[in-house]
Formats: sequence, structure tokens, C-alpha cells
Amino acid sequence: MADFESHLTRWQSAGLLDAETVGRIRAHEAEQKKPAGLRWQVIVVLILGAILLAGGVALFVSAHWDQISPVSRLAIVMAMVSVFHLGGAFTRKSFHGLSTALHAVGTLSTGAAIALVGQIFNIQEHWPAAILMWAIAALFGWILLHDEAQQTLTLLLFPAWMLSEFTYYADGHIGEGVFISRFLVVWAVLYLTFFIGSKRKVLRGILFAVSAIASLVGVCLLLDGWRSWGELTYLPLGLRAWGWVDFAVIPLLFALFQFRKSMLPVVTAILFSVALPWCQRIWTESYNYGSNGHASYVRNDPNLAAHALVAAFCVFIIWWGVRQVSKALVNLGIVAFAITVIWFYFSDIFDKLDRSLGLIGLGILFLAGGWVLEKTRRNLVGGMKTADVSTNQSKEAAL
Repeated sequence: MADFESHLTRWQSAGLLDAETVGRIRAHEAEQKKPAGLRWQVIVVLILGAILLAGGVALFVSAHWDQISPVSRLAIVMAMVSVFHLGGAFTRKSFHGLSTALHAVGTLSTGAAIALVGQIFNIQEHWPAAILMWAIAALFGWILLHDEAQQTLTLLLFPAWMLSEFTYYADGHIGEGVFISRFLVVWAVLYLTFFIGSKRKVLRGILFAVSAIASLVGVCLLLDGWRSWGELTYLPLGLRAWGWVDFAVIPLLFALFQFRKSMLPVVTAILFSVALPWCQRIWTESYNYGSNGHASYVRNDPNLAAHALVAAFCVFIIWWGVRQVSKALVNLGIVAFAITVIWFYFSDIFDKLDRSLGLIGLGILFLAGGWVLEKTRRNLVGGMKTADVSTNQSKEAAL
């Protein structure tokens, strides 16, 4: 019985057990050894081993690809997928962690196999369809194996397919970068909040890392606004509608399954990603080339509202992390807020000061600002731990 304390308290209060019996039960449970799970070192070794194995196989095949006949290429591709999955099935009972890693390499090899088969037979394909087939393979692996590796690949590949489809049709149009960055930001916030408290630590850790990077890239792309070069045209209305479905409608539908954890952050991310590209300072610069004439260029940079909006979004992430008792989300928001302050200093203040004054100000910013942020972070995390303990005690008292 995992949580026997609450039951003991309830049974003792009801008079079913006396204090001596309760003490003997507690002593007995304390002597029991819990089954040991995989240590983090083993998990890291398995993940790195799977990545290195997949990379080595890909390099070996690519190095000898031109020397292999088409029939042999097809045989190697099929064997590459089959061997890893058969190895995973063979070791599933004896070493479940190794089995998971081998099945993950097998699913990763499936993506390479799809691309290689298309190359072998010179198929002029719609390349995002290959990612869709890869995602479907990962989905079937998740359905059959119910493990974290297949689930992680599924949750990464299906958004990658949607983004690839949109990129394929939006290539060469004004606004392509804006819709791509909106997609990255909203889906990143969805994954950052959807799996708060999940018992699948590997899944939660990988998706958190990928989402943190994707959100940073997405915000940087949003700051470019509607920048364009040459004689480009705006996205067609139908394509813009599909873009809204991809970055707004579908994440909102998924957020419904974790309404208390994800709905408000996803709605906030949508509003943030829609507003940020419009926070731009636009001006025209003219250049005189002497006898060669002159030219003018329209330029744009983020204005003060963009800095304020990004900082406010970081504060919201910190607040939501405190509300959901998520230390990782609070730390991410603190780091993002620090990056925002440094970005504001370099873009709006540093160039206006003398070099020595700029460096002095930067030093003060790092020392004083870092101290304030770290103190704030510790207070928030400490308050979260106290609130969590109080909540657990209240639940036990209610039982």
C-alpha cells in the first residue's frame, strides 16, 4: 500500500486499530525495501546510447550508400528497422529500459527508412507526407508498447508534420515566419503546462527541454514582425485560416483535457503571439550612392511595447508556475525574464552610453539584477514548498 499513513490515521480514529498495532504496522512498513527503479545515470546512459547507436548506423549507411545496389539498399533499410524492434522485443522482460531504448532507435530508423526508400525508387513525393508516415509509425508504437519513448516521438512528430505542411505551402509569402513562430510559441506553452506533475519523468523532461528551446526561437522570430524582401506576396486567405487552426484551434482543443493546467496559458500564448509581431517601430532609410543614384529601404525593429509585452509574458509564466507548484516553470520564467532585461539593455540603452559607462551599467545589471532575481526565485520556490506541504496535510486530515 503506497499511502498507508492516511488509512492508518482513519482506522485508528474509527477505533479499529489501537496505538500499539499502528506502531507495529509503521515499523513493518519502514523495514520493507522498495523496488529499485532506474537511476538517473542509467537513464542518461540509455538515452545517449540510443542516440549514438542511431547516429552511427546512419553514418555507416550514408558513407557506403553509393556503393550499394538498390536491392541491397532496400534490404539494409528493412533490416535496420526490424533488428532494433526485434532486439527491443527480446529484451523487454529482462531489461525493460534497454528494450525501450532499442524500440526508440527502431522508430527513429523508421523515419530514415521512409526517406531512403523514397530515394531508392526516385519517388517525387510531397515531403511532409514522409513526416506524417513517420508520426503514424510512432503512434502505433505508442499504442502497442505504452512506453515513454514512443509517446515522446508521437507528441513531437505530429506537430512537426503540421508545421512542415504549412511551411511547404507558405514558402515565399509574407507572414510565413510570423505564423511559424506563433505555432512554436503556442505549442511550446501547451507542452510546458500540459505535463506538469506527470509521473512520466523522461517524457516530461524531454518535452520541457524541447518546448523551452522552441518558445525562445518562436519569440525571436516574432520580433522580426512582418519583415519581407523583394516582390513577395501575403499569405492567401485559406492558408492563413489553416495557420490559425494549427496554432490556435488545435492547441485549445488539447488544452481542454487539462483545463486547469493548460487552458489559461494557451489562451495567453495565443494573444501574446498575435500581438507581438505588431509591436514594431517602422522607418525608411535613404542611401545616396553618388553617381549611381540613391535607394531607400523600409526597416523595422521591436519598439518599447514589444519589450514590455515579452516581460509581461515571462511574469505570467512565473505566476502560473507558482500557481501550479512547478519549480521548473518558475525557473524557466525567471531565466526568460533575465534574458528580456538584458535584451532591452543592449538594444535600447547600451548604444546610447559611452562604452565604459555601458560596461559599468552592464556589470551592475548582472550583479544587482542577478541577486534580486535569485532572491525572488528562492522566495517563490520556498513558498511553493510550504504551500505543497500544507495542502498534503489538509488532505490527510480530511481522510
